[in-house]
Amino acid sequence: MTSPTLVWFQLDLRLADHPALRAAIERGGEIVPIFIWAPEEARPWPPGAASRWWLHESLANLDRSLRKVGSRLIIRRGPSQAALDDLIKETGAGAVYWSRRYEPLLIARDVKVKTALVEKGVDAQSFDAALWHEPWTIENQSGQPFQVFTAYWRRCLKEAEPDPPAPPPRALRPPRSWPASVELAALELQPKLNWAAGFPIAWRPGERGGQAQLQRFLDSSLPEYHQARELPGASGTSRLSPHLHFGEIGPRQVWHAARRRAETSGQSLAVWRESKFLQELGWREFAHHLLYHFPHTTDEPLRVEFRRFPWRRDAAFLGAWQSGRTGYPIVDAGMRELWTTGWMHNRARMIVASFLVKDLLISWREGAAWFWDTLVDADLAQNTLGWQWSAGCGADAAPYFRVFNPILQGEKFDPQGAYVRRWLPELARLPDQWLHQPFAAPANILDAAGVQLGRSYPSPIVSHTIAREVALEAFGKLKNLNHL
Repeated sequence: MTSPTLVWFQLDLRLADHPALRAAIERGGEIVPIFIWAPEEARPWPPGAASRWWLHESLANLDRSLRKVGSRLIIRRGPSQAALDDLIKETGAGAVYWSRRYEPLLIARDVKVKTALVEKGVDAQSFDAALWHEPWTIENQSGQPFQVFTAYWRRCLKEAEPDPPAPPPRALRPPRSWPASVELAALELQPKLNWAAGFPIAWRPGERGGQAQLQRFLDSSLPEYHQARELPGASGTSRLSPHLHFGEIGPRQVWHAARRRAETSGQSLAVWRESKFLQELGWREFAHHLLYHFPHTTDEPLRVEFRRFPWRRDAAFLGAWQSGRTGYPIVDAGMRELWTTGWMHNRARMIVASFLVKDLLISWREGAAWFWDTLVDADLAQNTLGWQWSAGCGADAAPYFRVFNPILQGEKFDPQGAYVRRWLPELARLPDQWLHQPFAAPANILDAAGVQLGRSYPSPIVSHTIAREVALEAFGKLKNLNHL
């Protein structure tokens, strides 16, 4: 008689395309789905506040899905090893299966867990559910990790297509006696103050929500993705990032669903593999490749010369940036979208990041920490890559002399002001000509629009022209400038 299997859910909160769950079914015997809340094991990067909100909703949805197939989710508190040991004793489990994680501390934890379980005679196995390519499987001709995306992606495209995703199980064999479970509410993942009131309006966490979002994107936005993706005021992006982060949908599912849609539109495989949407998903893979090979980059720059950079400490500037009160509308719109919805358009992310590290000369670490706490899709690999790219200190980074002009960026990517007017209603009546630079508008224009600079909307906290020159001088003083 086959002993029970514990399926340890982490960031793989779905039933379809779940290799660990599929392996447990094939092993036979009873299956006990479990989740262990152990945020201390991920320090100094435990889930942020917005991520905890999403996690609560996603776990509730996972439990509902499991109950529909005759099972349920058992929740325990960490440490993970102790929780697993207790569950093995209580259930008589002879196997523990889970999906691999790629954050440095969690890799180390899982190695220790697997070693301890195997020593006790438990069948302990981990599976790939989060990526197309394991980070250690892609390397350059010298056998080294890539640090430039284009070269990395060319190498990835030589690989075979991902395997087709497996369907969800129709039924799971429950244990004869269920072990005790901590109530989800007892984890206190939800905010005590209702600052997340806008989240349920913007999002539908869970596996069904991820599938629905993918279908909406394929139906409405994929054909124009290469152009519309740059416009924060349009619905041109997939908005799949939180669903992918929490594993409510897997990258194999996205690949094959988008590939089928491309086929129905007559697009060849060669053209599909060069598509912008596929390439953007490739950046997600690249981020995990970098984090695996350069784990120190969560807190230290990849380019060592940046350790000497004289970042500014200014609580007032940082607070103005965090609250969307910099006086530059495209920056403030992005930060207010973030606070309201827990998400920000990618173009806006680049703009606000450039403003923090170049115009304000505040460390990318401060930006990474704020995004980590406020993004529902906060992902350690992608957060690290994005912020080090903006600061010029990471892999494939933006050159030091690239300083986004927030006025020109707004005029180029939000020309009719749909994005700014949505998130900054106090500027909604300004004509397009002045919307991205209200501080330059004539007094009569401001009066007609009901804008009072310094009162209803702030004056710029810095002059971009002067800030750019100061930034260029500071970055230019770094040694080995030719490597920037």
